Amino acid sequence: MYFLIARFLQSGPCKKAAQILIEELEEYELVPQRWSWDGKIFKRSFQDWVVLNQHIPADYLLQVCRRISPLIEKEIPPSVPGVQTLLGLGRQSLLRTTKCTSKVCCGSAVAALHRGRPPEPSIMGARQATGSARFSQVLPSSSYQHMKIHKRILGHLSSVYCVVFDRTGRRIFTGSDDCLVKIWATDDGRLLSTLRGHSAEICDMAVNFENSLIASASCDKIIRVWCLRTCAPIAVLQAHAASITSIQFCPAARGTKRYLASTGADGMVCFWKWHSHSMKFDEPVKFVERSRPGVQVSTSSFSSGMFMATGGTDHMIRVYYLGAETPMKVSELDAHTDKVVVVQFSNNSDLRFVSGSRDGTARIWHYQQQEWKNITLDMTARLPTAVANGEDKTKLVVTMVAWDRRDSSVITAVSNYLLKVWSATSGQLLHVLSGHDDEVYVLEAHPFDPRIMLSAGHDGNIYIWDLSKGVKIRNFFNMIEGQGHGAIFDCKFSADGQHFSCTDSHGHLLIFGFGCSKPYEKIPDQMFFHTDYRPLIRDSNNYVLDEQTQQAPHLMPPPFLVDVDGNPHPPRYQRLVPGRENHKEEQLIPQLGYMANDGELVEQVLGQQTAENGESLLDNLIRQLQNEQDGAEAVASSPGVEPRRSGQVEGVWQMQHNSLRSQVATERDLLAWSRRVVVTEVVLEECRQAKSDLECSLYNAERRKKPVQEQERPEHSGDSSEDEAPWQSESSSDSSSEYSDWTADAGINLQPPKRLTRRPVRPAGYSSSEEEEGGDEDKEAKKKENKKKKKPKNTKPTSSLAGLNAEEWLPPSWIMETVPRRSPFVPQMGDELIYFKQGHQAYVRAVRRAKAYSINIQKQPWNRLNLRDQESVKVVGIKYEVGPPTLCCLKLAFLDPVSGKMTNDSFSLYHDMPDVIDFLVLQQFYNEAKERNWQP
Repeated sequence: MYFLIARFLQSGPCKKAAQILIEELEEYELVPQRWSWDGKIFKRSFQDWVVLNQHIPADYLLQVCRRISPLIEKEIPPSVPGVQTLLGLGRQSLLRTTKCTSKVCCGSAVAALHRGRPPEPSIMGARQATGSARFSQVLPSSSYQHMKIHKRILGHLSSVYCVVFDRTGRRIFTGSDDCLVKIWATDDGRLLSTLRGHSAEICDMAVNFENSLIASASCDKIIRVWCLRTCAPIAVLQAHAASITSIQFCPAARGTKRYLASTGADGMVCFWKWHSHSMKFDEPVKFVERSRPGVQVSTSSFSSGMFMATGGTDHMIRVYYLGAETPMKVSELDAHTDKVVVVQFSNNSDLRFVSGSRDGTARIWHYQQQEWKNITLDMTARLPTAVANGEDKTKLVVTMVAWDRRDSSVITAVSNYLLKVWSATSGQLLHVLSGHDDEVYVLEAHPFDPRIMLSAGHDGNIYIWDLSKGVKIRNFFNMIEGQGHGAIFDCKFSADGQHFSCTDSHGHLLIFGFGCSKPYEKIPDQMFFHTDYRPLIRDSNNYVLDEQTQQAPHLMPPPFLVDVDGNPHPPRYQRLVPGRENHKEEQLIPQLGYMANDGELVEQVLGQQTAENGESLLDNLIRQLQNEQDGAEAVASSPGVEPRRSGQVEGVWQMQHNSLRSQVATERDLLAWSRRVVVTEVVLEECRQAKSDLECSLYNAERRKKPVQEQERPEHSGDSSEDEAPWQSESSSDSSSEYSDWTADAGINLQPPKRLTRRPVRPAGYSSSEEEEGGDEDKEAKKKENKKKKKPKNTKPTSSLAGLNAEEWLPPSWIMETVPRRSPFVPQMGDELIYFKQGHQAYVRAVRRAKAYSINIQKQPWNRLNLRDQESVKVVGIKYEVGPPTLCCLKLAFLDPVSGKMTNDSFSLYHDMPDVIDFLVLQQFYNEAKERNWQP
């Protein structure tokens, strides 16, 4: 063993350790002695020992260890299969025996080791990086069976269509039809704050990437922005003339400049520039996308950096770029034949997004060669094993789309209540997921596990799916006692994947997660602040004050916690309100102050007194106050005067008229309250900047592949900010270079190239009335002058990005390479290669699928020659065809596999795309790979 250790150390970087070990072995005479034939003993040096065992390689110890683990695992299975290590304990130890009685742990048992929680992403990433475990081993998909509902909280009086987590996952925001936005704690379900100000239903919400602002959009045509640290209003944005349909914060970070984008039922797209330091919002840049009356922009989605896509009821998809001085529209896509109901960009910066429409299709768009190309997903498609039924004639509609976390598949929700999983590269239907009984409008991908997708619908079902297997992992049903099931309207995962929250049609917030539900047992099932529905006073700019206290809502002292009927909760619950954690017992009991007949101020404790008819004093006082108000004029205020939904008793709506004496706060209370931090900020600007730069470089690389032309615009064109000149190419296939290393009749014998004089290219839109009037002599003179003096006109594209117009005219990057690299293969004359027929066939399919250029299948070499799966060939000719796209045509001569000499047979093929798997490999790399001893 010492010998093997010393030899192993000698062969590695620890040379000094090996030398010290060898010296100690000789000092303590641990090297085996030599016996002579006459019985004499002689000492041996370590080098003598090495010479005696020359058949033992230096890495022999490493080879022994590699053999041990599989042999023992085959004989005695470990507790976690597939994890091979010399450092295990118990059933993972190499010294384990058959006497061990513990069973092999299944996925659920592994999750139980973490008290129901899967390992943190950082731990899993470290294990994957070191190769000690695969993701599926560390976290089996069955682990998600341990997720359970922690709490169902009634916090709104109307349907809740919006739920959002903050960037840390520690806070939940809900936006409801009762016009309120509420902030909840994820870890224990506490109600932390209520944001008041809207006068109509909340239709969308967004949290900025610094985790400092929340913006909410409403059917009252107004966007309100609040500071998440103090809940103070930052801005009230008014530009839309109809309900706002979506709002999104732009991920890109350019210094202090940021953008908030909004779309509306008025057909308008607004980009609001704001500054991260001053929190000031500028006037919006508006795009009025009303191609006809009644057009609405219904959906929007941002990429990882600079691009935003929108969909509208006019069947159009529009793409905007935010990297220039002002936002600009770069594309309009009209592939759909009905309303575009949803668009969703991929998670990575690869310029792909998916759109879903009422025409029964979804389309995966990708930017290539200066145009958006798409793969169509037909919702009528079925798996090969599916059986046709009578519902095939029903028109199908896409209701929702989503990407998995790695963007390898796209999930669509269809109006026949099925979910379909498609390959994001080929558009092939992979799985059909059934289980829902009503339409699905919620698809949510797990934040880091690409296998997991969550769906929810109007049937009240919430499903967790394993997309890799196409199976159901867990199902929850939102049954509300005495009211049937509640439709699920929105659902989101937290950033760490440990929780997800849902909202329903009955005003509930549902919090799900791993682990123990004990922290949620300390909160009541109904949580409202007594100030939630109080009247508000609005100024001309739509900022609000509380009508009774004349204070801004965020400056009011901590409110009391009440139930849906307006009854205050016991003192132990009042301590859950931020700012009341350390109050005395008497300060936690709400006290109502009102004027008696003689003008004396009477103070009574709510909930401890009863009226003559036996009902609570609070209810009695509410009724008296309501009767007094009925005779007076109604004050135009917030949604408190609107009717409540049927089936509920009067309660917190009437709390607006109660004036609590205990609401009179001291200066100390207000100071402490103003210093509270509801949500902490997050700073990840470098990461977002990198993603933005990656997207721009990818976009510009694709734009360089195809030169741009400009068309003449009509003199009486519309708004210049919204009209975009189509992109064209100044070059054509006629401009291909005539350079060739062989001629048509030369066979494999090389000849010098023939350089032909190139015909000058006429600029786009070229015309001259003088030339038409002049004679032929003038024309010839002008042509000669053009040949001598004029250069091709470099026209600027109208939608260039980041000032890279000059690079538009550069050749593709693959043809400009000067440093040799293995992949993509850049051919040179005389290269000896291995040609793979299967790879070439895949390349041809990719070109046809991308419609990069036309290919005649009948002229492909495998249809004309008897090709083996792999052939040894030599490059005997190279010809370039200047694009777009620029192609490299190779002439390949067959090499005899025995002698290595060229034969008389040859064939030609195109080779140009670096993003297609190489089917040509240099001979030396092929031989090197064959000689390597590949291990599983």
